[in-house]
Amino acid sequence: MNILLAVDGSEYSARVVDALLTFSARLREMPKVHVLYVHLPIPIGFATRHVAREIVDAYYHEEGLAVVQPVAERLRAAGLDVEQHVRVGSPGETIANAVNDLECDAVWMGTHGRGAVTQALLGSVAARVVALAHRPVTLVR
Repeated sequence: MNILLAVDGSEYSARVVDALLTFSARLREMPKVHVLYVHLPIPIGFATRHVAREIVDAYYHEEGLAVVQPVAERLRAAGLDVEQHVRVGSPGETIANAVNDLECDAVWMGTHGRGAVTQALLGSVAARVVALAHRPVTLVR
């Protein structure tokens, strides 16, 4: 089983890691976990006027690794096979695309649990993933 674990460095991400560890301990076979952080893009026109594209890409990578590495280390310590991924884009769409690209069977992610009005106004990464991923999505609050 391949699981995509989408993390953002929040307390909700820590909760979903706890839940995934509890769940995986009950499985006969440990899943492979793809830990994914999606960085929102910097407006490239603005950024590239001041710094080289390579520097912007390195920034994305470093920021993403700072989020995924501690999670990956924790999962590996529990005996899970883990791959780390950092992507740039709109989080909902990027997570849904990663599910297909990485051939994952399910998605696990935290949700901030905002109210209906806030979600209607701002949208929800979790709602986008549920709508686009075409795989089971486990949301942990």
